[in-house]
Amino acid sequence: MNTIFKVLRTEEDYNSALKMVEDLMNKNPKLGSNDSDRLDLLVSLIKDYESKIFPKSLPDPIEAIKFRMEQSNLKPKDLIPYIGSRSKVSEILSYKRSLTISMIRALEEGLGIPSKVLIQKIEKRNDSQYENWSLDIVKAMDIRGYFGNMSLKEYSKTDLLKSFFPSQMTTQPIALFRKTNYRIAPRTDKNALTAWTMRVLQKAKEIKISSKYKHGIINLEFMQNLVKLSVKNDSPLFVKKYLEKYGIKLVIEPPLPKTHLDGVVILSEKDNPIIGLTIRYDRLDNFWFTLMHELAHIALHYNQDVHLFYDELEEMKGSDIASNEKEADLLAGESLVPSDKWEISPAKLMPSSIAASSLAKELGIHVAIIAGKIRHEGDKWIYLNNIINNNKVRHLFPKEKWDK
Repeated sequence: MNTIFKVLRTEEDYNSALKMVEDLMNKNPKLGSNDSDRLDLLVSLIKDYESKIFPKSLPDPIEAIKFRMEQSNLKPKDLIPYIGSRSKVSEILSYKRSLTISMIRALEEGLGIPSKVLIQKIEKRNDSQYENWSLDIVKAMDIRGYFGNMSLKEYSKTDLLKSFFPSQMTTQPIALFRKTNYRIAPRTDKNALTAWTMRVLQKAKEIKISSKYKHGIINLEFMQNLVKLSVKNDSPLFVKKYLEKYGIKLVIEPPLPKTHLDGVVILSEKDNPIIGLTIRYDRLDNFWFTLMHELAHIALHYNQDVHLFYDELEEMKGSDIASNEKEADLLAGESLVPSDKWEISPAKLMPSSIAASSLAKELGIHVAIIAGKIRHEGDKWIYLNNIINNNKVRHLFPKEKWDK
């Protein structure tokens, strides 16, 4: 029986075409047969209709498979019953082979992935952007769980990176944001920096808060009151929840190799600015200065064109930096230890624990912050080690995979 095919114009036409595709797929037609040609024509008509009625509503077929794998905790070997062999699974997942009719039917029946998703043409991706990635960086990402249930044991470097980054974006930081401000050392690996930033964004997305940030709330007074929380034993945990009340998300993510990053602030999401901290130095004084520096960026640069600030604070000490970084440094320093108090304090002249404790008590802040300022201001790095080394931060975040 000959069927007349026509352009799909209504939902009824669309559903009818889907039913015909299902019937033809069940016949498993041979390539070049009349039924195979009818199937190809129907698929083209369906794609044309969907592109008009459901623009961008259907995911990439391979991304759909990977998503189902992640949902169901499946490994590549678990796809063998649907695809045929380990080598075919690898080729499908790496965009080197197209899905066959039998594969599509098996995946729909076995994994519940709609055939209308799987029948789409698989566009081969340009993998050149991943070729220069350091394997050491990818290994570190793997250890940290960046790739979910996927790992280097079963996937290639390129496959893992493609799964990690959204398909619609390149792997360059500048593509993520309108403008990026780098305060980073020349030897920093930009790819590692980008991967770390994406990880921070992923974690921030998981933080559900109803509060929205209102510009102007973060100022010197707010920051000075905030730093008084430092006297609490678990102040980093407490301040994380505290900032969420004001619409700011604080994310802790250990640094990747070949980066020297202390923190980042992301202002592209105006309702909920994001601060990411690495706790690169396991010291309470470093935690608080970095946090204050990133908050200073929010206070000073929220409505400017720059949407992302990378900060490697210790690496850039003494270097010529942009005016907005100098502004953030000054505000951060003033919020921690007001200059009028510092100038008349014995702590400025004497790197002693007694002087540090006295000023800390006067300001109502943790003595480690004063000790850190004494060491930094006078390059007195050999002093007050007992105070600095006895006040650490990483143990408060045991779920993170810290380098030993």
